Amino acid sequence: MVVITLQREKCIGCNYCVEFAPAQFQMSKKDGKTVLLKSINKKGFHTIKSRDHSIFDANIKAMEACPVKIIKTKLV
Repeated sequence: MVVITLQREKCIGCNYCVEFAPAQFQMSKKDGKTVLLKSINKKGFHTIKSRDHSIFDANIKAMEACPVKIIKTKLV
């Protein structure tokens, strides 16, 4: 299972995550920060769990490109 977590409040709106993983991330027109699509928010941590392992590589690239290091991607 692939687990992706985003600390949205710390987002600076650089858009790298959307460029690398557009199926999981989208920029909000409201505040210019990224949104982790179909995520559950618990105390500022937005998380999705997916059985689709094909999304792992794109999200690792998004995690590595994030200048404020607010994206975590792991296999469990």
